[in-house]
Amino acid sequence: MAVGSTLSASEDVCRGIMSRLEDCGFSREDLFAVHLALQEAFINAVRHGNKMDLNRQVKIEYSIDSDKIEITVADEGDGFDPQAVPDPRCGENLYKPGGRGLLLMCSYMDVVEHNQQGNSVCMVRHRERPPLTEDLRRKQA
Repeated sequence: MAVGSTLSASEDVCRGIMSRLEDCGFSREDLFAVHLALQEAFINAVRHGNKMDLNRQVKIEYSIDSDKIEITVADEGDGFDPQAVPDPRCGENLYKPGGRGLLLMCSYMDVVEHNQQGNSVCMVRHRERPPLTEDLRRKQA
């Protein structure tokens, strides 16, 4: 589905996806995580990708099956390099009012992948949490 590039457009999208997740028996924890990540991705698409341009759209695709939800959010912007985003937990970034959306998405979803251009993000959350690998444990410590 494609929706207008306004922050308020996320409300109906989120409501519809959350309703489907509830119908599929996903937990409250899953609902919270997906809602938060979806809102952050949508806000980033509108603000940073589409630069609040009302003539642009945000495209959302999602699929839900018995063990996971997969959501893709794409904007019509030029894209960005996710690796170039400064860590909001370090130094002067601690006091900046923004810059935490990507961190939140990565914290609450099991998979967060951007396309090569950087204007589309695919996120996956599994109903059963995959065990942390040793590499992930070290990163989170």
